[in-house]
Amino acid sequence: MNGYSWRTLVSAAALTASLAAPSLAADGYFLIGYGPRQKALGGAGVADSRDAMSLSLNPAGLVDLERQMQLGVTALFPERGYSTDGLPKVLAPGDVRSGRPIFPVPHDAYAAPIDADSAWGTASYANGGINTSFDFGHYHPPLGGPFGGGYAGVDLEQAFSSFGYARKFGSLAIGVAPTIAVQTINLQGLKSFSPYSSDMYHLSDNGYDWSVGGGVRLGVQWRVTDQFRIGVAGSTPMFMTRFRKYSGLFADNGSFDIPANITAGVAYDLTPDLTVMADWRHIFYSGVATVANSSFPVLLRSLGSPGGPGFGWKDTDSAAFGVEWRVQPGFALRAGYHYVTNPIPTNSVTLNILAPIINAHHVSGGLSYAVTKNSTLDLAVVYAFKNNVRGPEALPQTPATPFGAYNPAGNVNLWLRGLEVSVGWTYKFDLGDNSLIPTHL
Repeated sequence: MNGYSWRTLVSAAALTASLAAPSLAADGYFLIGYGPRQKALGGAGVADSRDAMSLSLNPAGLVDLERQMQLGVTALFPERGYSTDGLPKVLAPGDVRSGRPIFPVPHDAYAAPIDADSAWGTASYANGGINTSFDFGHYHPPLGGPFGGGYAGVDLEQAFSSFGYARKFGSLAIGVAPTIAVQTINLQGLKSFSPYSSDMYHLSDNGYDWSVGGGVRLGVQWRVTDQFRIGVAGSTPMFMTRFRKYSGLFADNGSFDIPANITAGVAYDLTPDLTVMADWRHIFYSGVATVANSSFPVLLRSLGSPGGPGFGWKDTDSAAFGVEWRVQPGFALRAGYHYVTNPIPTNSVTLNILAPIINAHHVSGGLSYAVTKNSTLDLAVVYAFKNNVRGPEALPQTPATPFGAYNPAGNVNLWLRGLEVSVGWTYKFDLGDNSLIPTHL
């Protein structure tokens, strides 16, 4: 088995494993970063690539890396839920909190030079974030649960495997990374919405469904001076097959593509050992009908129909700031801050109790320590401060509300906060070492 096929096998295995792990999200259901370095820097680094996981952010950075492999895992500790005041009619009243308090999310990457001006690599990583679990408590008729349809929750998981190539043209590097995407979903507790579905048998409580597809990530890094660098990277939408089991819920008969995104940033070396970074990212949730279509009004037989209701999300913009101090060879300290705009408007809170992804402010920190000449351990911690969005409860179409209405007597408050802890191991192969796996640490 040659190096490429071995690496492909590992990436495929990691992609499959990551589907077992939903994620605490940041920019909607996109993480602020993949791997300990990106997380410790608050998601910044599109202009400063120093490890193999940078392929997940900007494939152009591959040309600056020596041959290396990286393995790691992130543990996520989200807290989320909703509360009501007044007299809600659609939702179970009270302070309702989601279960599922901890998840592991693996990642891996590999990078290798081809010659002095080109390189290739792979990376596997995952999104998630739309993950909730509400029990039968806070009873709502007829079957209990938040919507009266029994136990309720949604588990959306997205995994990616990217295969990148980069080439340097003087001070400019360009990279491309075709990406395979796999996503699964399981949604429960919406049986009470059967009259509003275009296909009530493919609305809720149908177990896990799979969707596959892909797209392309492109990136550029420009070394303006020895100290100053500019980076731009973006991804096309990931065009996905439909969720057939939930074609009576998601707009356009189960369509659920993964949105395009673009990131731009700068990096500046204040000293040879101290680098500051700033990134901006925009995610085009408006390009995915199921996510972006208005969640109001919900009319009879409208769910799942062409152009039907969605979750009402808006595009997000985020700013990331990071600083890395390479204290001495083999030891670095990192810190970061990340802010993102809220994708869920106040008039869309009702359906979004299933996906209260409303992070705003994050702080992060971490370190890197070389335990041997070849092996380095990385650690990162990210804390997402509690954020909430409050709005009126939305009522579906009834004889009393033929065009839907907002409940003047009931309000819904979504909230979310969480913690991420990420660890990773990076192995840098000796120059001229062509072994498939490390022969020593």
